[in-house]
Amino acid sequence: MRGWWQEIAGLVLPVDCAGCGLPRTELCERCRGLLGGAVPARRVRPSPEPPGLPPVWAAARYGDEVRAVVLAHKERGALGLARPLGTALAAAVQRVGVTGPMLLVPVPSSRMAVARRGHDATVRMARAAARELRGRGIPAEVAAVLRQRRPVADQSSLPAAARSANLSGAVVAAGGATALLPAAPAVLVDDLMTTGTSLTVAARAVTVAGGLVAGAAVVAGPRDPENRSYVYYRR
Repeated sequence: MRGWWQEIAGLVLPVDCAGCGLPRTELCERCRGLLGGAVPARRVRPSPEPPGLPPVWAAARYGDEVRAVVLAHKERGALGLARPLGTALAAAVQRVGVTGPMLLVPVPSSRMAVARRGHDATVRMARAAARELRGRGIPAEVAAVLRQRRPVADQSSLPAAARSANLSGAVVAAGGATALLPAAPAVLVDDLMTTGTSLTVAARAVTVAGGLVAGAAVVAGPRDPENRSYVYYRR
């Protein structure tokens, strides 16, 4: 019900740009460009890089406006932003280099976080990306097969060294994944990458279930190796 009301409200109520606050537009052209329209998606690496992290491509550099757009969609229920975020994510997915059919596998959020937000932001964004890719003639489907099987601590409260231990063994593939994942290469998708821990753990779960991880794609990655900016929220 909450998600339905959010979608209706977004159609009838005046809004300001989620990125910069420009009145009467959900996302202005400048902020849309910051999501990756102005520059090609780029390869990003955390420092230090966790062992087992697949190649990661990001559509945008993480900054104030991009952060605001991601949070507006994820935490404040601006569901109309799923489409431009999905378009940005699709550009990053293409840079992974899969030439045939592919599966977009969202990094999972906790059930508690999804219930609190009223929607699964990463899955919604992945579906928008898959539609964009199919529109470009690229066969892509969403396989939301990963789950958190136990409670984990808020990653933002932990130092980088503790994040891997926090998520170790916490992410698994659902029962039907062993039949689905071997059908096509998997591209892990998320809204952003910080330390790379979540993507590494997700890649391990896909591999254990018999899937092949071709790479990962995110909307936003670090601004540069020396000046990394992060967004903090509960996954």
